[in-house]
Amino acid sequence: MSKIKIAVQKAGRLNEDSLQLLKDCGISIDNGKDQLKASASNFPLEVLYLRNGDIPQYLRDGVVDIAIIGENVLIEKGNDINIAERLGFSKCRVSLAVPKGTKYKGIKDLDGMRIATSYPNTVEQYFKKFNVTPDIHIISGSVEIAPNIGLADAICDIVSSGSTLFKNNLKEVEVMLKSEAVLAVSPNISEENKVILKKLQFRIQSVLKAQSSKYILMNVPNNKVQDIIKLLPGMRSPTVLPLAEEGWSSIHTVIEKNSFWEVIDELKANGAEGLLVIPIEKMVL
Repeated sequence: MSKIKIAVQKAGRLNEDSLQLLKDCGISIDNGKDQLKASASNFPLEVLYLRNGDIPQYLRDGVVDIAIIGENVLIEKGNDINIAERLGFSKCRVSLAVPKGTKYKGIKDLDGMRIATSYPNTVEQYFKKFNVTPDIHIISGSVEIAPNIGLADAICDIVSSGSTLFKNNLKEVEVMLKSEAVLAVSPNISEENKVILKKLQFRIQSVLKAQSSKYILMNVPNNKVQDIIKLLPGMRSPTVLPLAEEGWSSIHTVIEKNSFWEVIDELKANGAEGLLVIPIEKMVL
């Protein structure tokens, strides 16, 4: 039986989040210490642990069929590779930063300036839009120290919390792009493995949908049921059940996490009581 090969970052936060997603999809991976390859025991899938920057080429060459990778790396090294799913974790941004004492008015200020980065293609494409030509210095490793040691006037790097910039006396001045983990697909994936990919995507979508939703139960006076139903933005139709106490019903539904508190406030204001919120493990639509 064919197995689909998935590349995952060898170490770090993206590695942990990727393996957790596969686990949440019900896929059991037999991981051994320092293994570079592992197979799932209950799904036709093989995991290859690779350096993040090497993954786009492995996808392009068809060595792996799919990969969980940071979108920023794909934009830099594999913008010809298709994205099958946006995964919503490992969010960051690729930004330009300058020393805190630098007077910065706009992107034109960096024309001809030395910029240290691990993302030369991203920098070049971004500055081209503004007809600005910086002097790009390619660095792998700790880009943030470049201005402090006189190697560069500015840097371009990934930013999550901004604490690393702060520690190196830098300020963020331009967000070039926003990134998250994505499921990328090799252009050479076989038809047989496309079928396995669809099954995997179905599981991933069920997990992601559950993570972005909450299941709620509430008690509502019968004369308020229709008003409450109009407020619910959830699934096709809420469940309405009579309570033992006459004149009351229990309403069950699903609410998107992003609008959760606003909806809850409206429900309470319209007579809902005893609201119970439950996390959802999987959501199959």
